[in-house]
Amino acid sequence: MSAHSHEIEEGLTFLPRFDAAGLVTVVATDVATGDVLMVAHMNEEALRKTIATGEAWYFSRSRNALWRKGETSGQTQRVVEMRTDCDQDAVWIRIEQIGAACHTGRRSCFYRKVEAEGGGARLVFTEADRLFDPNDVYRK
Repeated sequence: MSAHSHEIEEGLTFLPRFDAAGLVTVVATDVATGDVLMVAHMNEEALRKTIATGEAWYFSRSRNALWRKGETSGQTQRVVEMRTDCDQDAVWIRIEQIGAACHTGRRSCFYRKVEAEGGGARLVFTEADRLFDPNDVYRK
């Protein structure tokens, strides 16, 4: 193990390893239930703002833009705890979710399960109820 990998895996310095696009994957879970609410990405600025403000900031790959969770929808995330994995290339945030985490209006982005079917797979809704109508919120 090199000195650098020892510092990453065993040290006390936060040294996030961003991918080639400058992003790190973030898993957001509900602090009360442990449910996975969403998976997103942060660039260095989003990570810095999240740590500084205690609110979740992300980087949208589709819009190529920084965004604060809830700035449009009001469905905010307060970060209770942030962790990194062993090689610091992923981040886990335990959050207090206000409203829905998903842009579809659902509590979690993981509202369908995958079931095997005839050698393939199909999706089945597990949480179909919406907490808000995305057409009203985002004016698409």
